[in-house]
Amino acid sequence: MPTKIEKNYLFDYPNLYIYQKPDGFKFSLDSILLAEFVKVKNNQEILDMCTGNAPIPLILSSKTKNKITGFEIQKEIYQLAEKSVEENHLEGQITIINNDVKELCKLFPGKYFDVITCNPPYFKYNDNSKENNKNALKTIARHEIKINLDAIFEIVSKVMKDNGSFYLVHRLNRLDDIILAADKYKIKLKELQIICTKDAEPKMVLMRFQKHGSRNIKVHKIINVDNLVTYQNIFKRGAK
Repeated sequence: MPTKIEKNYLFDYPNLYIYQKPDGFKFSLDSILLAEFVKVKNNQEILDMCTGNAPIPLILSSKTKNKITGFEIQKEIYQLAEKSVEENHLEGQITIINNDVKELCKLFPGKYFDVITCNPPYFKYNDNSKENNKNALKTIARHEIKINLDAIFEIVSKVMKDNGSFYLVHRLNRLDDIILAADKYKIKLKELQIICTKDAEPKMVLMRFQKHGSRNIKVHKIINVDNLVTYQNIFKRGAK
């Protein structure tokens, strides 16, 4: 039996719709916060790696008219992204490509993108891990099976302009791995925003990187996102 597909409002953005599978792949708060964290100027080319069902391109389309390209390796999830773009009549602005993001350099040779975003798989893969999902779509989306941090930063180093910005959301407990991978490709951390929920220990971190930048990190005040009515402009409003 085919998996059911639902059309939902994109949570905080009532003029946007997104397609997802309620018992399969769904977008998360991480993507909303990452899209809100991004700063974009006019006429900048935007790339969203590991785009999933395209929540980040959709949200960014409400903030800019710039061209946005999303890459998604899994065909079923790519089809959700395509359907969402069409539903919102954004085909002229957003292009979703069903391909391995490692092929980016072939399709976009040279330093092409001004802004790159990525909500990647968070977990190192272990065949015996209890975190592994029986659902193959979720397993690939959450575990470093098809791509890892090293590959992400290598790709960014090749396709991002020297004055561009790379925005990443990840788990705070992988911060050392992230910085080591970034340094390997001469990409420097410039901004760091820690997110927490309720009174729990912070787990999520948002980061902005710059190629060939100096080691001068701006660390923002921790923001608690518990019980917020809206996430729109959260980083302009400040901490709770």
